[in-house]
Amino acid sequence: MSPTQVRLRRWSQDGRLYAVLAAAGFSMKAVFVKLGYAAAPVEPLTLLAVRMGFALPLFLWLAWLARAHAAAPLSVRDGIHIALLGFLGYYLSSLFDFYGLQTITAGLERLILYLYPTLVLLFQVCLTREQPSGRTLQALAICYLGLGIGFVHDLQVAGWSRDVMVGSAWVFASAVTYALYYLGTGALVTRIGSMRLAGLAGSASCVFVLGHFMAVGDAAALPALPAAVWFNGGLMAVVSTTLPIYWLALAIGRMGAAQAAAVGNLGPVLTVFASWLLLGEPVSPYQLGGLALVIFGVSRLKPAPKRSPDRS
Repeated sequence: MSPTQVRLRRWSQDGRLYAVLAAAGFSMKAVFVKLGYAAAPVEPLTLLAVRMGFALPLFLWLAWLARAHAAAPLSVRDGIHIALLGFLGYYLSSLFDFYGLQTITAGLERLILYLYPTLVLLFQVCLTREQPSGRTLQALAICYLGLGIGFVHDLQVAGWSRDVMVGSAWVFASAVTYALYYLGTGALVTRIGSMRLAGLAGSASCVFVLGHFMAVGDAAALPALPAAVWFNGGLMAVVSTTLPIYWLALAIGRMGAAQAAAVGNLGPVLTVFASWLLLGEPVSPYQLGGLALVIFGVSRLKPAPKRSPDRS
């Protein structure tokens, strides 16, 4: 066995390989969305419906896969709770994200979404009325300074366009709804498991998205979509949705949530370089500096999120 094979086997056993794969998969979602938009003039809702059409059987597979580890049966109240989480976390958050990606770079999108732990913390402060520590306030300031620097990069690239501001607002709304989803998981994720919850909430969100599309979209136009749109929709569903959730669950089981979340810091970095390589998006010192500040700020947040995210 070669040294590389030995290293990969060791990394798979201790969870590092799965944590890296999960971070890479989540980081590629924005790139696949941008490639879908580049393939043909397609509406955000249509592209999201393609993604969720592919994702629905995969989310059901995740829920089925986690059935053996189910700690408790689901009640009617649990079902309503899960449907609400699906509405917030995979339906609204994804829809807002897809609207934003029409006009901003994949790198800025990931930078904004990566701020969701700061929003979780701010919501917790509002709910508990606890005064955040000085360290926490410093971390928040560092995060939003980094976002401001990355935002300036996109404005410079687009010629100080209003579209960048509108797109950034859509993606920030996506981060807000995802933070609300995260807060809403609460004791439910402990009781039924993260993979089972992701599978069930994701399945509910697919129903919301497909129902929305059937109500206002043009289903008759789907067969006319170029193969590249379908291909990138499939990649979003498999490579950037279902498999990363599965890999993340494996990583958490082997190395713990805190270490898996730390490896997740690779995500924004991978998005920036994948968008440069595959989309031709420019990389500037502003963007890299803003990215470094956001990652540093999030790493200093206390209390930290108790598990790594299943990003929309």
